[in-house]
Amino acid sequence: MIAIYKREVKAFFNSFIGWLFLAATLLMLGIYFTVYNIIYGYPSIVFALQSVVFLFMIAIPILTMRILAEDRKQKTDQLILTAPVTIGKIVLGKYLALLSVYIIPVVIIGSAPIILSFFGNFQIGVSYTALLGFCLYGAFALSLGLFVSSLTESIIISAVITFAALFLGYLMSGLCSIISQTGNWLTKILSAFDIIGRFDDMSNGTLYVPSVVYYISFTLFMLFCTTQSIQKRRYSASSKGFKIGAYSSGMIVIAAVLTVGVNIVVAQLPESVISIDVTSNKLYTLTDATKEFVTGLEDDVTIYVLAGEEYKDDNLDKTIGKIEGLSNHIKVSYIDPSVNPRFYSQYSSTEPTYNSLIVAGPERSRLVDYNDIYEYEMDYSSYQSQITGYDGEGQLTSALAYVTTDDMPKIYIIIGHNELEFEGLYTQAIQKENIDYEELSLLTVEAIPDDAQAIILNAPTTDYSTDDVDKVINYLDKGGNAVIVPTWTEEKLTNYEKILDYYKVSIVDGMIIEGDSGMYYANPFYIFPQINYDEITSGVTNAAVFAPFARGLSYDEENETIYYTSLLESSSASYSKVNLATSSDYGKEDGDIDGPFTIALRAEKELDDGGLSSAVIVATENLFTKSADDMVPGNNVKLFSSVLSALVEHESSVSIPVKSYDSSNLVFPTKVYALVGIFTIVIIPLSCLVIGFVIWFKRRKK
Repeated sequence: MIAIYKREVKAFFNSFIGWLFLAATLLMLGIYFTVYNIIYGYPSIVFALQSVVFLFMIAIPILTMRILAEDRKQKTDQLILTAPVTIGKIVLGKYLALLSVYIIPVVIIGSAPIILSFFGNFQIGVSYTALLGFCLYGAFALSLGLFVSSLTESIIISAVITFAALFLGYLMSGLCSIISQTGNWLTKILSAFDIIGRFDDMSNGTLYVPSVVYYISFTLFMLFCTTQSIQKRRYSASSKGFKIGAYSSGMIVIAAVLTVGVNIVVAQLPESVISIDVTSNKLYTLTDATKEFVTGLEDDVTIYVLAGEEYKDDNLDKTIGKIEGLSNHIKVSYIDPSVNPRFYSQYSSTEPTYNSLIVAGPERSRLVDYNDIYEYEMDYSSYQSQITGYDGEGQLTSALAYVTTDDMPKIYIIIGHNELEFEGLYTQAIQKENIDYEELSLLTVEAIPDDAQAIILNAPTTDYSTDDVDKVINYLDKGGNAVIVPTWTEEKLTNYEKILDYYKVSIVDGMIIEGDSGMYYANPFYIFPQINYDEITSGVTNAAVFAPFARGLSYDEENETIYYTSLLESSSASYSKVNLATSSDYGKEDGDIDGPFTIALRAEKELDDGGLSSAVIVATENLFTKSADDMVPGNNVKLFSSVLSALVEHESSVSIPVKSYDSSNLVFPTKVYALVGIFTIVIIPLSCLVIGFVIWFKRRKK
């Protein structure tokens, strides 16, 4: 076997074919690597690998077409077939020679993640998993080409058939969707020939075991078929030729059944076993909170996925599969909107987008729109939205908790005083916390309802009436909780400030200017405050929140009946600029107030009956806005969710934050573009061509 292996490797590199394969492959890898990873700075080599796969449908047939077909045409195969070595070793030796040539560019591109990791947070796990899929795809394609080459003595026919088979595998996913969007027995059979789909499964941040098993099992099957093809020819002239031929066909059928059986068994394993998350921030790994909650479910729940199985979102499907595998009480059903377009109307009056989910419990249901599964952020350099986070687990877990919980906590958002309206990002956060909310005008009620676990007073710009204040304070005296957000107005809100005074809190004159350049962005009013550790801030203490145009809060820390916890603070270099209207710059002036200042705090007041009234007071109405959250994607919303969770009592509180994509791009100096481009696109491929041409020319002269 070793002798055959050496002979074939030398044959590749003593001819022009091996060097041409290396040059073409490295040229294409170099082009896409330079564009995607160096110029665009993408922190993985997935796009470069995906872009090169199509080339292999041309390159691999050229590489494999001669390996057996030419021996058969030149009758040199008789020397091998009569040699004292088994057919299996002959096939293995030739296959390993092919694989060795193929592995060379794989090893070269495999060094890129290690090198690029020095220039930023490179996704090494994602890159090497995709590279493994790329390698396994090539290994299977080589085995297919080797088998086809064993069937004919024409190298042209061998190349054409191999190309046709690989091209058909490339198109198979699309062909299946044309045949049936919902899937049927035919598409299930044809999907076994979807060669490229298995590589795609390993390019999205998961090590997908069925794909690995598919490539390895079918590679071995192709090698077995090649062995049987040669074995049949070896003894065709013998008196037992017919029997051996029948035996050969029977063995191929048995091997095919075993190969298909192994793949079917592996595909039926739980998603948690067959899908391994390799992303650096564990995007697709279920948190302990989800596992604990789902395993404790006692009610039956059905998750309806509004998509045909051929068009499902693979990331979301894997998350659903992992959750389904945790409990026998969860059932998943795919409903194709093209077949049943009005199915959603049983649960929602609003038509959802494709791939949305309906989670239906014993008494209630929730629609999880597909647009909420991913978090988006505008890229102002290209004016295009980019995906910055994945919230599949969070949305699903929240929906499961909602449909299986009997009593939902309720909050009221006070309106009627020109309050700042919460944007959809924050109302969605309330729902995700499994909290019911309702807008409430104090003018229309005699008292705040008894079922209110908290109220939100969000930046009113007109003053409360005395009656409004009495209703709020009466509610707080009964142990009510509140989120209080004062705002900057030219008119003094005397009555509204009485609610702040209930907790002995007042607003410092002026607006905070941050003097520490490390704690603001572009403008000293755009503050990244210091985050003090507390139950409320625990989810963002290692991150940052954005609090533009903030004011300071003043309170008596020695108060014996009210306990204060400072949540957000400015630095000691900050000061509050009092005369904003007359100031021409950010410089400190006479009358300005020295910091540091508390920007947000938690106040817990002991009541006469022994109860407790809690409030979170935030001295900037801009903190809970989408524009502020866009500066620190998800962190301001996360803080808002924590504030609500701390003020209400959940029967079952499960809130999983959005998992942020590590989308920070690599940055290189402009001169690096040219250097890398010249080296990867010109020098390396051209060197392969020159070496191959020199060797070919020397051998031709001989």
